[in-house]
Amino acid sequence: MATSKASSTAVKGHVDFDAQSMEDLGFNDIRELLEGHCKTDSAKARALLLAPSSHRPAVLDALESTDELRRIRVEGYTFPSLVFEEIKGEIKLLEVSGSALTEAGFMRLLQCTRLVNDIVASLSGRERAFPRLCGMLGTVQENVEIVKEIEAVFDPKGGVRSAASPALGRIRIDLQTGRRQVNRLFDKALRNCAKQNWLADTQEGYLNDRRVLAIASTHKRKVRGSALGTSKTGSVTFIEPADCHQVNHELEMLRDDERKEIVRILRALTQRIRKHTPLIKAQQRLLVRLDFIQAKVKLALDMDAIKPHLVKDLRIELLKAFHPLLLLANRGKNIAVEPQNLTLHKERRMLVISGPNAGGKSIALKMVGLIQSMVQSGLLVPVHPNSAFGLFKQILTDIGDNQSIENQLSTYSYRLKRMKGFLSSAGQNTLLLLDEFGTGSDPELGGALAEVFFEELYAKRSFGVITTHYANIKTRATHMAQAINGSMLFDGETLSPTYKLDLGQPGSSFTFEVAELNGIERGLLDRAKEKLDPKKVKLDGLIASLQKEKSRHARLNDRQLKAEHEAEEMRREYARKSERLDERQESVHQVGQEQNSALLKGKKLQQFIDRFKTGQGNKTLIEDVRKYLSVEATKMAEKAEAAAQKKAARADKRKNSRTKQHVDRINVGSTVRLKEGRQRGEVLEIKGKRATVAFGEFRTRVELTDLIWVR
Repeated sequence: MATSKASSTAVKGHVDFDAQSMEDLGFNDIRELLEGHCKTDSAKARALLLAPSSHRPAVLDALESTDELRRIRVEGYTFPSLVFEEIKGEIKLLEVSGSALTEAGFMRLLQCTRLVNDIVASLSGRERAFPRLCGMLGTVQENVEIVKEIEAVFDPKGGVRSAASPALGRIRIDLQTGRRQVNRLFDKALRNCAKQNWLADTQEGYLNDRRVLAIASTHKRKVRGSALGTSKTGSVTFIEPADCHQVNHELEMLRDDERKEIVRILRALTQRIRKHTPLIKAQQRLLVRLDFIQAKVKLALDMDAIKPHLVKDLRIELLKAFHPLLLLANRGKNIAVEPQNLTLHKERRMLVISGPNAGGKSIALKMVGLIQSMVQSGLLVPVHPNSAFGLFKQILTDIGDNQSIENQLSTYSYRLKRMKGFLSSAGQNTLLLLDEFGTGSDPELGGALAEVFFEELYAKRSFGVITTHYANIKTRATHMAQAINGSMLFDGETLSPTYKLDLGQPGSSFTFEVAELNGIERGLLDRAKEKLDPKKVKLDGLIASLQKEKSRHARLNDRQLKAEHEAEEMRREYARKSERLDERQESVHQVGQEQNSALLKGKKLQQFIDRFKTGQGNKTLIEDVRKYLSVEATKMAEKAEAAAQKKAARADKRKNSRTKQHVDRINVGSTVRLKEGRQRGEVLEIKGKRATVAFGEFRTRVELTDLIWVR
């Protein structure tokens, strides 16, 4: 067994996870993808050294801080873009007395300080929403002093301001005056040479940051000045006019004075900034850590990964889990990936997966190991949010054909040597991932030895996922209380893999069926069967028949569920249309009643009007009007009370119906059934008043009120 261990820099708690296991599971590929998302060299180095940990607080902190930043990015919270350059070199200079940072160094320091100030401001008051990120700030606080000190010396373009010191201001004024004087003298010489036709076509140029006359070489001796060079052909001589020479010399002295004064200013600024070195170091650590976390978030977004539950007991509960690398590879090709469900716990800790070649056994095994390793490394993973993981102290693999040329070991010898290490080190905190268990030797003898290894590892109370074709391993698993068989399903009609993991029974290799499908004659297959133990052929045939029958029942079940769902949809549509029709009829009836009532009231009112006599006693009439209004008011009150009672009755009926259905208990992960059906399903998602439910392999969206909570 290889003994080299990978050091963990992301989280505490050493895990026995050697280089071979990293390579077997594809963990190195994950580290390289993570490195590609990092911006700084320090974060990249951290990504390449990432390894699993068994220290629960550290793993939990890594997972939750990553998930908090993921939520910030996905949900649109205000948070600055993490764009900055590392300042490791600047920090080293700050620690050297009398040193001076460069202008570019101060710009990097200013950029980092501004960014940290923005981060502190954006997280202010959000301790409840993002406790891990806020706690990560530690002693880092918003610092305006560093920003003010640097901005007082540098302009927005990164140049030293003339106002940085009185001496620099005077030097630059003198430089500006000298340049104007040189330009006047040069322009005068240029006009004179042009008048004499001594200039070449280009007329002037620059050499050593000085303006020079471009003189035709035939006239060079006629011009007063210093020849500083010639063109490639020698036809043009570049001459500095004599009148400009002294002024240019003075400008050189002034530029030297400017450089010296800038160095003095930067050294003084460095000295003022030096007292903030502890804070600057903390800022650097914070930014590098956030760069690393941001890389983890980007990787998570690439694969739609989430933070699963971290539990204290040893358990692996994968729900709707995808192999991370396969998901990324197939997504680029627009190929669907089949999710898997798998649970290992102390009462069911050994899973033996069997089935045909190319059916997905190795992918399922690697998926378990890679996702577990990623979780223990603080990475988000592509699983259902209800998935849960315990933490193992060992993750050991034996996958693939690993011959050792250096030690002249065959595949089988290599695997035996690795198995020897497993037998000596495995324990109850070990996760074993053994692919093609026992292969590499004589099938009968190798199978017997593999069975003994299986029993020994089981006795050590280790957890494990094992893939095999050996019938004795499958049979042995059925007699072990804490072991379970599983198989990769195969379509019995098309003899093609479905890449779906099914727990509870071993799988057939479909050796003869696949051979026949590929054109091998039936006679040859019968001869091959005669050479085998009849019991073994019969057992494999029974398993194959069982898988075919299970596949057939699954298809029938899907069709039945679809039919039930369609019938339920039709029933609901009929109920909706019937209800709308009843409402329309009731509305028409109500309008008719209101019109008849209005007509009667109008006639009654007309009678009152006709009885009214101007200037005569209308006492009887008024009394009759009062009686009529009293009767009408009573009728209206009774009608309103009846409507309220009817409304309350409908509300009570709905409440009683919802209580009976326990709709309020339905959450993601709940087991439910349709009102009119018996098939149970799992709630995958809830949006508003509708839920996505998986009935076996059949998924549908239904109203919550059409579901009954089971558990």
